[in-house]
Amino acid sequence: VQLQAFGGGLVQAGDSLRLSCVVSGHLFSPYGMGWFRQAPGTEREFVAFITWSAGTTAYAGSVKGRATVSRDYAKNTVYLQMNSLKPEDTAVYYCAAKRLGGTWLSPNDYDYWGQGTLVTVSS
Repeated sequence: VQLQAFGGGLVQAGDSLRLSCVVSGHLFSPYGMGWFRQAPGTEREFVAFITWSAGTTAYAGSVKGRATVSRDYAKNTVYLQMNSLKPEDTAVYYCAAKRLGGTWLSPNDYDYWGQGTLVTVSS
């Protein structure tokens, strides 16, 4: 199983960005996909989560109302749409996959990780 995240870049505050995570290989079913981010000198933190089959979502308070997580079956891809970006959103963003069950808030809950994509928001 491989996860490949891309779509990061340098944007200005207030801009929008869509991150993508392509999943290749066979993932155990049922499973969910999470987005995390890690800024320099900080721990990796939860951003959003979606269950692959039902599309149930959850968001961190810091991005709720500004972020939308979605998935495309045909493309085996999960997206994270981020709007009204702020400088504090600057981080490396990671996608991850886990078997459903238990919690989804901790990086330790996940089995597979993508390589990360850098988002830099200038003020």
